[in-house]
Amino acid sequence: MERILIDNLDKLHTTPMGEIRIKRNLSLLDEIDVIEYAKSLILNKNASTIKKGKNYYVSINDIVLTINSYSYTIITAKRIKIFA
Repeated sequence: MERILIDNLDKLHTTPMGEIRIKRNLSLLDEIDVIEYAKSLILNKNASTIKKGKNYYVSINDIVLTINSYSYTIITAKRIKIFA
């Protein structure tokens, strides 16, 4: 599953509202390119990718990206609480 997502990174995109939501949820600066940031997370060797239903879920550290597996639209990104 991960290979399919990586092979289609050029199709990765989000909506204007999605970009606002992702920046807010991840506390990213306005000048950060959300798509390039997401690509760097997906390509990180420590990232874990699973496909569940129609979405890919990419997890790395405390971040989870949700990506539609048909359109390659980044739906959302959020930080998860990690308990030690």
